[in-house]
Amino acid sequence: MRLLLDTHLLIWAVSEPERLSPKALELINDEANQLFFSAASIWEIAIKASYQRTDFLVNVPDLHSELIRNGYQELAVSSSHTFAVVHLPHLHKDPLDRLLLAQAMREDLTLVTADTLLASYPGPILKV
Repeated sequence: MRLLLDTHLLIWAVSEPERLSPKALELINDEANQLFFSAASIWEIAIKASYQRTDFLVNVPDLHSELIRNGYQELAVSSSHTFAVVHLPHLHKDPLDRLLLAQAMREDLTLVTADTLLASYPGPILKV
């Protein structure tokens, strides 16, 4: 399967794997799966890291390097991805999560998330 991990799962996969569900771990560790991350997720992490909150200490370049080192493929954001957001129902207010779903739809990926609200969208989503 071709899997696009949402932002939370990316952070947990690299820095807190104990927070991942058994299903998420199974998918991530299955060598038959191709793992992707969005540049939009890296942007979201960078924004949150810039606030320098003590509860969110993420070194963004290190996180990015670790994802690449672990075989994840980076997915750039294109205009066609942003156009697809227009056609999504308004179930979720987070614009970056909506963009991740649009990317999954355009690129024939399955979006993997722990977010119940995001998982309520129709489309290629797998809640773990």
